[in-house]
Amino acid sequence: MKRGFLLLEVVLALAVFGIAATGFAVALHRMGAAAELAQRELRITRILESALDEAISEPTLTVGVTNTTVAETGIEIDTQIQALENLENEKGELLQEMYLVRVTAHWFENGIAQERSVETWRYGRMYQPS
Repeated sequence: MKRGFLLLEVVLALAVFGIAATGFAVALHRMGAAAELAQRELRITRILESALDEAISEPTLTVGVTNTTVAETGIEIDTQIQALENLENEKGELLQEMYLVRVTAHWFENGIAQERSVETWRYGRMYQPS
C-alpha cells in the first residue's frame, strides 16, 4: 500500500514540475520575442535618426526627395525637403528660409510592408559660414 502512494506522489510531482517547466519555457519565449522586437525598433530608430541628422547638417538644403538604401538591411530611406511658405512666429512675423525635413524608412518584415518616419524643421542658413 505504501508503494502505491509513493508512485502516485512521484507522478503528481512530475506533473506539477512539467506544468511549471512549460510555464517557464513559454515565459522565456515571450521575453525573447519582446527583446527581439525592442532590438528591431531600436535599429530602425537609429537608422532614422542618423539619416535625419545627415539631412539637416547639409550646408544648403535642396527642395525635393532623395532615395537611398541602407546596405545589408533592405531598408529604403526617402528624404524629403520641403520649403515652408507663409510660416509666422508668435508675433505674426514671417519666418523666411524655413524647411521641413522628413525622413521615411520603408522595409518588409514578415512579408508585410512597414513604414516609419521622423521630421523636423530647419532654418536654411543654419550651417552656412557667416
